[in-house]
Amino acid sequence: MFETLRGVEEKKLNHSGRSYVGETMQLEGDLRSVGSIDVAGLINGNIYVSDITVTDTGSVRGTIEAASVEVYGHVEGKISADVVIIGRSAVIKGDIFFKNTLKTEEGADIDGYIKRISNGKLNTEEDIAIEEIVERTETKKPKPVHVVQHKEAV
Repeated sequence: MFETLRGVEEKKLNHSGRSYVGETMQLEGDLRSVGSIDVAGLINGNIYVSDITVTDTGSVRGTIEAASVEVYGHVEGKISADVVIIGRSAVIKGDIFFKNTLKTEEGADIDGYIKRISNGKLNTEEDIAIEEIVERTETKKPKPVHVVQHKEAV
């Protein structure tokens, strides 16, 4: 009896891990996912995902924290990510913090502070080498030479 209610075909689930907020959708509240999301609608709340793309029709009002962020629409809030890509149609009102990569296209409108954050390494080998070079040049400063001229009696 129940087999006839289910239908003959079983639906396959999409396991891509990518979700979609459509143009006609508005979401109120925080969004958390281990997957990725494409935003073409409006999200009023903070977003914590692995990967997010805000399309040219998309809008986010809140903090975005992700491994990778692509913005072609509107974001009003702080962005924190390893990789940030900002398209020419993007409008961002908020601070951007990135670890590895920041790419911006000409025409993007950004009103906020942009800062590269450290990835946890306090003194890398390169930083130590630069510090040693600076210290060596500072300690080997030449001493000033005083020149005294003698006049001979004629």
